[in-house]
Amino acid sequence: MRSAPILALLALALTAAPAPAQEGTMTPLGIGLEGFTYPYPVKFLPLTRDHEAQRLAYMDVAPTEGGNGRTVLLLHGRNFPSSYWEPVIRALAEGGYRVVVPDQLGFGKSSKPVKPFTFDRMAAETMALADALGLQRFDIVAHSMGGMLAVRIARNFPQRVNALVLEAPIGLEDYRFTVPPVTDDLLLTREGELTADAYRKQLMTSYSLSLPASAIEPFVQIRERVKGSGEYPRWLRSFVQSYQAIWGQPVVHEIPLVKAPTLFVMGANDRNAPGKAFAPPELRATMGDNTGHARALAARMPNGRAEVINNVGHLVHMEATSMFNGLMLDFLDRN
Repeated sequence: MRSAPILALLALALTAAPAPAQEGTMTPLGIGLEGFTYPYPVKFLPLTRDHEAQRLAYMDVAPTEGGNGRTVLLLHGRNFPSSYWEPVIRALAEGGYRVVVPDQLGFGKSSKPVKPFTFDRMAAETMALADALGLQRFDIVAHSMGGMLAVRIARNFPQRVNALVLEAPIGLEDYRFTVPPVTDDLLLTREGELTADAYRKQLMTSYSLSLPASAIEPFVQIRERVKGSGEYPRWLRSFVQSYQAIWGQPVVHEIPLVKAPTLFVMGANDRNAPGKAFAPPELRATMGDNTGHARALAARMPNGRAEVINNVGHLVHMEATSMFNGLMLDFLDRN
């Protein structure tokens, strides 16, 4: 049941971005993923960050029938373009929701700023999109790094957020307590030297995925093909800045203060913790108890709940599509 959406997404990505058998011979992509097709039409909102003109890419999908008058914002994770939300977009649209799916600046088809990122700035940019689309109040479904952003939006703009679904969010612990500071130069070197095979293994192992490696191949190919862009150094520097935001701008201390009804949907196998490789061995082993953290935090919230899906890792909506969509829709429909 749950494999069909994954295979459909894989087919779409591979059709849009066919890869030769040997690495290094793939057709390059621009750092705005020019040449890579998303599952729905992409629009752009002009913005300014750090006195530079930027474009925020987004999909805006109408309910397929019988709209309920509500809108859901989908917020992606750090290693993924917003196109990976395709099975969730479809389920929400069929459930009567309008679905707005941005690529945050620095990711996917959006512009790539290179100065330090802040979640406050990203939250304000997301709200600028909501304002431009006339969305006074909305629900948020967020994955991984998107969960950190969702918390900041809910804290900074509580009157705008109806309910939150946090899928395998990171930021459920303060990484500064276990991971030492890492320089941009070291991160640039490590990320720049990461091969396709190493990145593939990183996704499979760090995220404890139950998926076959073929299901994440489109993401590996995107990263490899962007290396052929003349602007790849800018992409790399932008990507590094997002790590620094995750490490240096914790949201865990704010989560119990979120008033909106909140559902955590966790993969039982997910022990992902950004920066774990930089932590001392004795501290590394303590990191990534994501299900335990989610349950503890939900219990401290005014209206929090945690659901754990067994035998899956960090990409819950791809690993257990039907179960994730069912939990999400039931929660949203009740709130």
